[in-house]
Amino acid sequence: MREVILAKSAGFCFGVRRAVELAQQVAQSGQPYVMLGPVIHNDHVIADLEARGVRCVASLEEVPPGCGVIIRSHGEGKAVYDRLGAAMDCPVADATCVKVAHIHEIVKDASDRGRQVIIIGAPEHPEVKAIAGWCIGAKIFRNVAELTEFLEIWNENSQKPVTLVSQTTSTDRIWIPCREKVKKECTNAEIFDTICNATCMRQSEAQSLAERCQAMIVIGDRKSSNTTRLAELCRAHCPLVYHISRAEELDPRKVSGVASVGITAGASTPGWIIKEVKDKMSEENINAMEIEESFADMLEKSIKTLNTGDKVTGVVTGITATEVNVDLGTKHAGYIPLSELSDDPSVKPEDIVKVGDEIETYVMRVNDVEGVATLSKKRLDSVKNWDTIEAAVEEKTILEGTVTEVNKGGIVVNVKGIRVFVPASQTGKPRGADLSEMVKEQVKLRITEVNRSRRRVVGSIRSVLAEERAAKAAEVWANIEEGKHYEGTVKSLTSYGAFVDIGGVDGMVHVSELSWSRIKNPAEVVSVGDKVNVYVISFDAEKKKISLGMKDRNEDPWEKFTSTYEVGSVASVRVVKLMTFGAFAEIVPGVDGLIHISQIADHRIEKPGDELEEGQIVDVKITDIDYDRKKVSLSIRALLNDNRAAAEDDGEED
Repeated sequence: MREVILAKSAGFCFGVRRAVELAQQVAQSGQPYVMLGPVIHNDHVIADLEARGVRCVASLEEVPPGCGVIIRSHGEGKAVYDRLGAAMDCPVADATCVKVAHIHEIVKDASDRGRQVIIIGAPEHPEVKAIAGWCIGAKIFRNVAELTEFLEIWNENSQKPVTLVSQTTSTDRIWIPCREKVKKECTNAEIFDTICNATCMRQSEAQSLAERCQAMIVIGDRKSSNTTRLAELCRAHCPLVYHISRAEELDPRKVSGVASVGITAGASTPGWIIKEVKDKMSEENINAMEIEESFADMLEKSIKTLNTGDKVTGVVTGITATEVNVDLGTKHAGYIPLSELSDDPSVKPEDIVKVGDEIETYVMRVNDVEGVATLSKKRLDSVKNWDTIEAAVEEKTILEGTVTEVNKGGIVVNVKGIRVFVPASQTGKPRGADLSEMVKEQVKLRITEVNRSRRRVVGSIRSVLAEERAAKAAEVWANIEEGKHYEGTVKSLTSYGAFVDIGGVDGMVHVSELSWSRIKNPAEVVSVGDKVNVYVISFDAEKKKISLGMKDRNEDPWEKFTSTYEVGSVASVRVVKLMTFGAFAEIVPGVDGLIHISQIADHRIEKPGDELEEGQIVDVKITDIDYDRKKVSLSIRALLNDNRAAAEDDGEED
């Protein structure tokens, strides 16, 4: 029997999936949209989008007035964005891969700093053209030979620093020699390894499969550069490699004598096409097995009587309120009790099947005397669901289910009618959290362990959440910039600040950035679980650190203070800090003044704490304002003296 192996990383990558889903969403929005070039390199996907009303145009001149524009996953140059925003003012759905967008940022920054940008990639590829559109005078080379030729001439006449990037779908075979050449020949070189990790993993898996298998099938559009490279890599390790775009192009006869076939697919290949190819190969396997069966075996099967536990196929011949009658093509009359048709007691038989439908069932009981077979669709569905659960372990498929109960050590999730136990440590909730809150919640999980005989299934929600968080984090890091605003969730509090999740990444809001008011503890302002609006103050992508702020930068406490008070004004202030030399008091949130120890009382004191305590509200006189240094001097003593003088004046008048 032939072994058919599908690469784990075959098919859509994150960026392609995002682009296709975005295009499908805008197609349903009611607003007309066009694609500025194919959103991905796959004719079948493009045909599907055009069937949904989203046609492809080659240039902005072809965009109808009032029509939205989808930027393809390969991205576009800055000039395109400028025209869309200023001249055309039309809705834009930007499907640019986040990894490609990150390269745009790199080359724009390098160009702004006067560096020479060098791109390793195919000059005619739309991704490469888009990257070049974000900088000035970029040089593009396919391989190290072209790069070497350029450097030999250029290095003699220029000391300009170099910034090196790569097309995301390139290979290490091309990239590494180019990288090492630049390291050797160019001083002050910046080198960014921008080959997509998903691309590297896909290529590595394809090569590994090609080494193991006698034949390889590479699925993908022939215009797709990453698919073409997959085929090239496979041919280096396997004698039989077939590059196809659909299952209909595959002739099973070409691999009829092959014991093992590997299947991989480019990043632009939809899952349904991959399934078509895999199913076709599987069907061919089955046919081969059937041919090998002896006539005696087939005869035995033809006359075999029904037995409990058999899986049989029949045709629905009648439907009543309590059962479904099935012709099994044997001497037995088959029927399915309503209780064995569905788990839903409220469902009607005619809602599930119709007369003439072919139906697969499980034989529960056989009465040879009466010639009756009791059948169950529900139990066969359960068998199929168990098959799905078992396959999910090997394929690492993400399944969905509903939390039905909490038990000792975790929760139970109903997945396709099967109980899946998720340990507390794998729920994604903090240790000691109340898991009862998850009951009736829809969750995504991976199956980690299956024991069919013991009907034991174990799953993990945490692994799915971790993967989703990693994807969100990658998007955050690809698009982060100083000043950018996020809606986040407070994850934890410390004595020095609050950690806020801004989408897969935690940033820290220092206590001084939580409020203009002087606070001692972050808990005075926020609590764990709060939804907060924050902005990026600074970030370090290498160290994965983000500094966030919550204070409204549009508010200027000093301006508020100076518009309200002047020297000689009396103010009620709050004592916020006692020092040996005096006390700091908050006049308005964000502006403190100093009450020197000599100005706290009208008599000598040893320390500020003799007269004041933190949190106390006192009246003071503003005695000095240093506008340049933004410092304010306050005095209780001066106010007391003023009050005393006023009282004496009143006495003299009397």
